[in-house]
Amino acid sequence: MVHPYIPNSVPDIKRRMMAELGIKSVEDLYSDIPEEIRLKRRLNIPGPLSEMEVKRTVSEKLGKNVRLRAIPFLGAGVWPHYVPAVVEEVVSRLEFLTAYTPYQPEVSQGLCQALFEYQSLICELTGMDIANCSLYDWASALGEAARMAARLTHRRVVVAPKIVHPERLETLRTYVEPAGMSVVQVGYDRETGLMDLSELEEKVSGETAAVYVENPTYLGFIETQVDEISDIAHRSGALLIVGVDPISLGILRPPGDYGADIVVGEGQPLGNHPNYGGPLLGIFACRGDTRFVRQMPGRIIGMTVDSEGRRAFCMALQTREQHIRRERATSNVCTNEALCAVAAAVYLSLLGPKGLRRLCEVILSLSHYAMKRLSELEGVEAPLFRSAHFKEFTVGFRDARVDEVNKALVERGFHGGKPISREFPELGEAALYCVTEVHSKRDIDGLVEALREVLEA
Repeated sequence: MVHPYIPNSVPDIKRRMMAELGIKSVEDLYSDIPEEIRLKRRLNIPGPLSEMEVKRTVSEKLGKNVRLRAIPFLGAGVWPHYVPAVVEEVVSRLEFLTAYTPYQPEVSQGLCQALFEYQSLICELTGMDIANCSLYDWASALGEAARMAARLTHRRVVVAPKIVHPERLETLRTYVEPAGMSVVQVGYDRETGLMDLSELEEKVSGETAAVYVENPTYLGFIETQVDEISDIAHRSGALLIVGVDPISLGILRPPGDYGADIVVGEGQPLGNHPNYGGPLLGIFACRGDTRFVRQMPGRIIGMTVDSEGRRAFCMALQTREQHIRRERATSNVCTNEALCAVAAAVYLSLLGPKGLRRLCEVILSLSHYAMKRLSELEGVEAPLFRSAHFKEFTVGFRDARVDEVNKALVERGFHGGKPISREFPELGEAALYCVTEVHSKRDIDGLVEALREVLEA
């Protein structure tokens, strides 16, 4: 049966739709996808099958999955951290679990209050004035921050370090290039990994909308020149965007202390499991300037009083988004990570400032112990940069390939670091390792001995 409001594949309807779109075939819809990566055949899907047969087939295929019981030393954007049981208990309550996202101003008071607390905690953590109640992830938050900077400065260039997560960089470019913007990268000192300030001076100009810096960096070391970078950005009239791992702010200076205008980051470490790479939690905060608030993406929950003077929470600002303002919107955000934000609020409330600092001290102790032990191995250099590191660090291999090392480590019960040789070929055979509070001294010693066996085999 042909129905005008139900998608179907009736030939006549296909022809009419293609004529309306001005295309000759369905393949024309995918013309922007490179020919060499397109599938040249039909999908190999059996059928037609009954519901019972489909369930049996899928169950058989899923039954082939094998759980990898390896101790992970892998981070690079999604990190293994311990999630306290109380966090899972709170976010599993049906009041939160079924509240997908606060679109409407009449959203429940409980969720509004939880998100208000999340915003308040993020502001306290980053040293900023205003935070929204979450974005998708660090990468999309960075893209939104760059476009926000362009709207505020009326400039079109974003200056970013070369040492940045390559996928985050690609997301940034995906956001800014359609808006007529460009990304310029700045090199680093080969010994320390720190940003090359002289090159930064050369590349920052009257066309620069923002300078982006990460602290800690993608490769784990702490960028100690943040004050100088901030000065260079602001002298040219550009904004300073700072990307952070929020856990590190338990011991590092908050970005607000060194002049950050916009702060972005990944909230996954705050009470959210890795979950095969998602869902993630984009942190976004900025200065309290009214111009900034009006241009900031995402929603803001506010606290007020009702007609009887009782405290109440409400959706204070969401008029910048596409489902409200259509083509005049400043952001294409039409949802957020509400449940992950609630988890982050519970996690930060549970630890408090002293608990977060203690956690950072444990991470620093364990990660530096791991670097020391790994550097004792013949043919291994850890870390590659002579700088202070937080929880991640680079490991170089003189006479071994990282891919082969990782494969052998998995067989011995350890998941090695992320290979970064293709991303940074100048570093040679290298991997990015991560050590957090979930690792024990025994885990690290076990990794070192397993790696010794692999290298001596």
